[in-house]
Amino acid sequence: MMDRAASAVVPVSQLMENAGWAVARAIRKRFAPCRVAVVCGPGNNGGDGYVAARLLAQWGWSVRVVAMAAPREGSPAHEAASHWEGPVLPFDVRSVEGADMVVDAVFGSGLKRPVQEDVAAVLQAVPLRIAVDMPSGISGLTGAVMGKAQSCALTVTFVRPRPGHLLEPGKGLCGELVCADIGMPAEAWQGLAPKISLNWPGLWTLPVSGDGDYKYRRGVVSVCGGTVMPGATRLAAKAARRTGAGLVRIAAGKAAEAYRLGDPGLIIDDGPLSSLLEDQRRKVWICGPGLTPDEVADALPALLDANRTVLADAGALAWGAEDLSRLKGVAAITPHIGEFKKLFGPVEGSRPDAALAAARKLNAVMVMKGPDTIIAAPDGRIAINAHATSALATAGSGDTLTGVIATLMAAGMDVWEACCAGVWLHGEAGIQAAKQHGGWPVAEDLDLPMGAARSRATELLEAGLSKNPVASLL
Repeated sequence: MMDRAASAVVPVSQLMENAGWAVARAIRKRFAPCRVAVVCGPGNNGGDGYVAARLLAQWGWSVRVVAMAAPREGSPAHEAASHWEGPVLPFDVRSVEGADMVVDAVFGSGLKRPVQEDVAAVLQAVPLRIAVDMPSGISGLTGAVMGKAQSCALTVTFVRPRPGHLLEPGKGLCGELVCADIGMPAEAWQGLAPKISLNWPGLWTLPVSGDGDYKYRRGVVSVCGGTVMPGATRLAAKAARRTGAGLVRIAAGKAAEAYRLGDPGLIIDDGPLSSLLEDQRRKVWICGPGLTPDEVADALPALLDANRTVLADAGALAWGAEDLSRLKGVAAITPHIGEFKKLFGPVEGSRPDAALAAARKLNAVMVMKGPDTIIAAPDGRIAINAHATSALATAGSGDTLTGVIATLMAAGMDVWEACCAGVWLHGEAGIQAAKQHGGWPVAEDLDLPMGAARSRATELLEAGLSKNPVASLL
């Protein structure tokens, strides 16, 4: 669709030339000259491959083309193929023997059917693989493997990343991802309504503290505290304070003594929840971390009856899994995939679609946590977060995330934007904590870099990087 719109301004053949150049340049930048087999399909992806093959050969590399099928006569790919003067070998494993690198230009991101065994065999015959647009066998829409797919050291895509570049298992098979500008004209974007955004500063902006601020204007975060796992509540509270909440209070009730020796800046409330809810300044509440189902049953209905903005996680999700209607009225929930399945059943289709359907069913923002966290709003907004680290895979990390998101909500951000920003900041804090702790931080380390994470987001915004198409629309 974009190519058709662009063709009125820039010929597709020119865009193909630019794309092939981007592939060849990315390869030359990262690898020493070697024997290359460029495996080309009959469509535009194959056309990009023919251009890359021609340029690499011009630069002195040993290049052969392995053609799956001839491009349709008169097509841009046929024109690109006509300029290739090197060897064209039949589509067979023997044709790639002796190659040091294979360039996968077979299908790209528009794959509609599973990759067959013969295609997979040719591509897997050489260990070092470079993908043009998308590794063959990966759905550009969902990241799912269709048939078979091989891991690549490098994937070069164009104009904007696709969901399949960011969603597992596709993300893990792409290797290093390069998104190249190929001169797509502005006219190509007209009339396009992107469904999915890459979560990055610019999709949201953080609240800025001014000279006239005071603690209640910066926002109050209240956390329901339980008796069994007070550590989870503490982690959420600490994260809220480090992210910039003006005041953080733990509603601990009879368990107040378990929290008294915590951070001196925390306020511990031992009164009944009904009396605490009389304070209209306490608009945002976290309910779930460290709570038993019975404790959630005592707290969550009261919060919702009082029209509070509630972020539900952990124990609240376990309680809601027994009857989803119990969560009706919460502003956002943050389940990992196991919790999501208990709440909404098996994931059918793509995970972004499943997250959106769940958000609409509950009428709440959905934060489907994972290495490729998805944030979906009932109004149709979806973002995929690729800014994270495996260092976040530690107990208590999710409790920290709730504190970050709640703080942004308390500061007045739109709930979906607060969730997107909170997930990004949480990922940045994880990246910084991993550097400080040899790659193995614990949850108690994640709140400390939150100030630096906010500064990094501001730097990116001020540098204008949020306007880069790589960091905006999918």
